[in-house]
Amino acid sequence: KRVGVNASPGFESPSLRHTPLYIISLNYLLMPIILNFIGVYGNKSYGPVRCCPVESNSKCGIKCGINLMAAHTVNKLTAIFVKKAKEPGKYGDGNGLFLHVKLSGAKHWVQRLTVNGKRRDIGLGSASIVNLEDARTAARDNKRIARLGGDPLAEKYKKQGEMILFKDVALSVHALHAPALRNQKYAEQWLASLENHVFPLLGDRAISSITSADILAVLTPIWSTKHDTAKKIRQRLSIIMKWAKAQGYVSGDNPVELANPVLPKQQKTDNHFTALPYYNLPNLITLLQSSKVLPSTKLALEFLLLTACRQSEVLAAEWSEIDFENKRWIIPATRMKAGRTHEIPLSSHALRILSGAKEQELDSHLLFPNPDTGRPLSDNTLRHALQKRLKLNTTVHGLRSSFKDWASETTNHSNEVTEMALAHSISNAAEAAYRRGTLFEKRRHLMNDWADFLYSSQTKVLKLVQGDNS
Repeated sequence: KRVGVNASPGFESPSLRHTPLYIISLNYLLMPIILNFIGVYGNKSYGPVRCCPVESNSKCGIKCGINLMAAHTVNKLTAIFVKKAKEPGKYGDGNGLFLHVKLSGAKHWVQRLTVNGKRRDIGLGSASIVNLEDARTAARDNKRIARLGGDPLAEKYKKQGEMILFKDVALSVHALHAPALRNQKYAEQWLASLENHVFPLLGDRAISSITSADILAVLTPIWSTKHDTAKKIRQRLSIIMKWAKAQGYVSGDNPVELANPVLPKQQKTDNHFTALPYYNLPNLITLLQSSKVLPSTKLALEFLLLTACRQSEVLAAEWSEIDFENKRWIIPATRMKAGRTHEIPLSSHALRILSGAKEQELDSHLLFPNPDTGRPLSDNTLRHALQKRLKLNTTVHGLRSSFKDWASETTNHSNEVTEMALAHSISNAAEAAYRRGTLFEKRRHLMNDWADFLYSSQTKVLKLVQGDNS
């Protein structure tokens, strides 16, 4: 049955003249509820719209809702209102722009848009910094970008990438990763490599302008002559560019990955640390003790040999790490390459070295401080003593290799004991998960045998002298 407009009071529209009765009835029931929601609750977001107090909620909702939907007004807020607004809530201005007043009284601009079919809330800044007109301009620009299928946030970050310098991004990435790096020294080297080889070329460039050609310009000059350094720099550049891409400052492919395939291939070589044959180490001890090397350097090098530790672990060793009662040295995880606490059994010879270090009376928390500065000995000190003063063709790290050769070729100590003595990580993940022990007592026997071997030539001389005297 079709009815005229007068048959449905409250919906005085010509479009209803030929509408079926059941649809009109359904609209009559639902529309007041929907429009009341839009009118009453919408008013709270869009600013105060005073309703007639004598109308029912349904009629009020109809009037306010219709007025609100039909108007589509913009620029509803005023600069005075923005300045004086104190009541917490969101106040609409149009184009999805809201002034958000928080409970703390802070005010900032937020724009709600639909970007690629998804609703997004985009912050436009604090109202104390961004005025009303600037917020409206930004809102219009964002809405235009969204209508064209773009992403206003992506455009925002892209513009920031055109202003942010590569050096600033690199420093941010370094600060982010520094706490997780192996130690303070490694963190300094991480940044120093960029300062020496990258910043002079790219430091003042916008991060978004970096190309694969720029990466090649940095890496090519040192790729063959300083290959290890170049590989580390390439890795760090890749991390920096990935971070910049994640932040939206850079779009497209990572320029480091584009440059990588065209870098010259390097032949693999067995470029191990130079080491002395293990059978020459007793002579090294004798030569070291009779040399004119400074006492602190001499003691540090001898202690390093006895414990088979890394140079950095010995140079930064502190008295608080020594457990004299249980004859062990406990290196905290923060100073270990693998990031795990390492306990080293101390032989009687190692304890004698520590007694000699105490007799130096240098009043330092370090075992072997620089006698002039009180700071740790430099990394080159032990190398200089071996290569320049003692004229030996070995590196400091190579002494650990000599220890491994001695243990493997002349003793019955198992490989797992010697590997644990060197604080090497277990490459097999399953084995590492199940091995919880430290083999400490077995390692104590190993280190005692090692000390006896190192001082074997002195023991023979002692026995010979004793035999002559008798």
